[in-house]
Amino acid sequence: MNWNNTVLGLELGSTRIKAVLIDENHIPVASGSFEWENQMENKIWTYSLDTVKVGIRTCFAELKKEAEARFGSPFNTVAGIGISGMMHGYLPFGKSGEQLAAFRTWRNTMTEEEAAELTSLFNFNIPQRWSIAHLYHSIRNQEPHVKEIDYLTTLAGYVHWMLTGNRVMGIGEASGMFPIDSVTKDYDTGMMEKYDRLIESFGYEWKLRDILPEVLTAGESGGYLTAEGAEFLDPTGTLQPGIPVAPCEGDAGTGMAATNSVRAGTGNVSAGTSDFAMIVTDHPLGVHREIDMVTTPTGLPVAMVHCNNCTSDINAWVGLFAELADTLGAPVEKGELFQLLFRKAMEGDPDCGGLISFNYLSGESITGFAEGRPLFVRMENSRFNLANFMRTHLLSSLATLKIGMDILTQTEKVSIEKLYGHGGFFKTPEVGQRMLSAAVDTPVSVMKTAGEGGPYGMALLTAYMIRKETGESLEDYLENKVFAGLESHTVTASADEVAGFESFLDRYLRGLPVERAAIESL
Repeated sequence: MNWNNTVLGLELGSTRIKAVLIDENHIPVASGSFEWENQMENKIWTYSLDTVKVGIRTCFAELKKEAEARFGSPFNTVAGIGISGMMHGYLPFGKSGEQLAAFRTWRNTMTEEEAAELTSLFNFNIPQRWSIAHLYHSIRNQEPHVKEIDYLTTLAGYVHWMLTGNRVMGIGEASGMFPIDSVTKDYDTGMMEKYDRLIESFGYEWKLRDILPEVLTAGESGGYLTAEGAEFLDPTGTLQPGIPVAPCEGDAGTGMAATNSVRAGTGNVSAGTSDFAMIVTDHPLGVHREIDMVTTPTGLPVAMVHCNNCTSDINAWVGLFAELADTLGAPVEKGELFQLLFRKAMEGDPDCGGLISFNYLSGESITGFAEGRPLFVRMENSRFNLANFMRTHLLSSLATLKIGMDILTQTEKVSIEKLYGHGGFFKTPEVGQRMLSAAVDTPVSVMKTAGEGGPYGMALLTAYMIRKETGESLEDYLENKVFAGLESHTVTASADEVAGFESFLDRYLRGLPVERAAIESL
């Protein structure tokens, strides 16, 4: 293998750090992973940066071992590297590069007042999880570290900085920090001036632009791997510095790239720990608190419906069933158990037989919850069986997404001809697709490479930076050189399944006060 023909994409997701190596034909040839989970510390959902370093090194070492075993030569270089991560959050650093406050992830919902005030100020929806909302929260609370901020970034931006020394970021990732002007391909100047005036009385020496990353678009250079960056990735010293590094992107942008959903009118749904839909729009939208406006990796506007909770509650129940199997002396491998239970859900009633669940491990802004309590409820006459139980949890994981999508399709008249799905929710063939299709009443396709997800999308963005021809757009590169002829599978829910989801959602909405009572009481 000529390693100079390969490209490495690495993504720090919510439950797993994963790296994928692709060849000159954009085919994955090796991978590595590291499982992790956020922690609630001092009422903040966070990950330690020490764990970030351990996770990246473990993930890279696993990929390196697999690549060398397969191709029989020392893995010491690649044509390019790209880093991605869960979007949003808050990671402030001082002038000496010291971390000033705990990393606040997208899952935190303590910024409700600040997000609402900024939304009113900008006439542009600012979600609670955006970096700018967290910064304003810290300012309003007069947290001492704010005056020391020299750089504010995201998790992907932090790793990119460690690898290259450059404080830069892809436009899609930047659009989850502060609103973007899709014409200038940069932060919105008018909104930035309003923000600086808003906080002027606090007397900080910095202006907002001073502390945010520089914005780059797909295809531009994000810098080169430094000697320190090479050691950060590979402490064995095998990996050589000087490798081109693409602008880091968020998991929204890599999901778009991985599913060829970067043109206007296309869309995709990423479903794992959280779930979110991204629809590339062709007309301006009104301001909706349930709809975030981000961008593609090239800067086109994207309507994003983001839900904090998707599969975490499902994972917990599967873990319980796995424990039962172990207790019975008939252990089942976790991946096989997921597939068995997902397929069982297909046997359930379209409306789940009157059962209901709320998968709120954390707060959910779309339905107005600052906290969550996972909850399962049934009536005395509900059809309580395993198939309906599992189907309930699958439909529950899509319910808040459906609420946001209805605003796009019914209020804003956004046309969605087909959605592409990717992420762990779609690993069991057809099941997740059919549930999502029932929710949005639209065909859902999954590509053969969908299981590779975000790191694969990041590798594709890196390949585009290296291999694009003069004047070749990202849209054309993906369509003509990556996805032309690629195998995909499309599922369309039946009319009964669509009606069943609507019935389930009606019951779900009527049950929201029960969830609120659980939060108030427990």
